[in-house]
Amino acid sequence: MNTPNRPDVTDWANDFDPYHPEYLTDPYPIWKDIRESGCPIAHTDRFNGVYLPTKHEDISAIAHDTENFSSKSVIITDVRVEDIGSFSSPPITSDPPDHQDHRRVLLPAFSAKAIEKWLPITRDICNELLDEFAENGSCDASESYAKHIPVKVIARMIGIPEEDGDMFRRWVYELLEAGPTDVKLATKATYEVFEYFGTFIESRRNDPRDDILTYLLEADMNGKPLDDRQISGGLFLLLLAGIDTTWGTIGSSILHLSQNTEDRRRLVNDPEAMDNAVEEFLRFYSPVSMARVVTNEVEISGTTLCPGQRVMLPFASANRDPEFLADAEEFQISREVNRHSAFGLGIHRCLGSNLARMEIKVALEEWLKRVPEFELTDSNKVTWAGGPVRGPRSIPLTWETSQENPVKGNSAPAESN
Repeated sequence: MNTPNRPDVTDWANDFDPYHPEYLTDPYPIWKDIRESGCPIAHTDRFNGVYLPTKHEDISAIAHDTENFSSKSVIITDVRVEDIGSFSSPPITSDPPDHQDHRRVLLPAFSAKAIEKWLPITRDICNELLDEFAENGSCDASESYAKHIPVKVIARMIGIPEEDGDMFRRWVYELLEAGPTDVKLATKATYEVFEYFGTFIESRRNDPRDDILTYLLEADMNGKPLDDRQISGGLFLLLLAGIDTTWGTIGSSILHLSQNTEDRRRLVNDPEAMDNAVEEFLRFYSPVSMARVVTNEVEISGTTLCPGQRVMLPFASANRDPEFLADAEEFQISREVNRHSAFGLGIHRCLGSNLARMEIKVALEEWLKRVPEFELTDSNKVTWAGGPVRGPRSIPLTWETSQENPVKGNSAPAESN
């Protein structure tokens, strides 16, 4: 995260900064203190005014209220709401009634059934990556593993070269990490993304394939084909949302397992525990904090929210609210009742949740088959990306190479007799 010379924060309830190094490294104590204070909604004059609710009840209420809160601006940034202009990346930046039409177009490509075909491909991708370092005895799990999986999967799904992965990740950085406090950089990256997709849209018209790009070219909305800007906007969303969130959750999960031996060995010895574990990883390390724009004066938990200002919705804070969930601040790998909001709440709940769950589960399964015992070498070397998506960017690990790992290559689960 690009945070040079940021003014210090001495009062998180009245002058918080979501891009401050302390917040990026460990926001949970900050949310807890605000949540337990007499006023669970913080405010800052930075970024032209931002509110920060911390309780599940308030975050859920705002996420479901499309009359008083707009999705026109979903990132906390220095750009004033009135200066955003006409840029949009539907459905995430659209409001009713347009939102439903845009979302309906994309949903079939991310249904549970549609994602099934990508499971063996994702398993192959994970093992190809593991082949590069599993026998080395060490790696940076974010750099060598977590960051590559969602890039390779979403690139194949869209129908663009996965070899452009470094460029995709650069755009993620420029738009989601540095961009919120560097408008010129974000504008430049946005232009590059739309120009990139524009080239593929033109070529794919003459060369249709079995991918999402071709699907969007053949799709219609209310009986009319999508225009190039609508297609580019949808692909823009899929590329960014499909990389950073899953990268962060895979990384957080591996980081957790490197520091919690009992949880790690539970998953190695009982693979059927993985489904519940994935949900708990999602809940406990929810990476996303979306924003909304206040459109009408409204009161939430005794705080009057003023029109024109933004509201930050930290879903990770909602998931750790003990009033919503018992033992919410305790990680329970076998938690069965887990109505978390890691994928958001309301009409903008993540349409790629089936894909994300599959990628996280497969990434952890294949890692644990090949590297069942490992540990973090130095917690001080763990670094975090922040902003709208939070996740570890450096996870230095080590392990004994003499441990019994399955054979290299595709290691699909064996059939039981």
